[in-house]
Amino acid sequence: MSIDVDIIFKIAGVGIVVAFLHTVLDQMGKKEYAQWVTLLGFIYILFMVASIVSDLFQKIKDVFLFRG
Repeated sequence: MSIDVDIIFKIAGVGIVVAFLHTVLDQMGKKEYAQWVTLLGFIYILFMVASIVSDLFQKIKDVFLFRG
């Protein structure tokens, strides 16, 4: 099983954009918006990782022939 490098670049890209937006908003004095941007970026990444883990469990089920 190999994870696509594409997914890693997407996660890194989102992290870089969120960090940039957080810094800019923080410097402008919009700390609440900066925190919301960070939270939304974290949730987006969390859903991406959850789909990867779901695929992993599906492959494990297929390997061990758990049909149900």
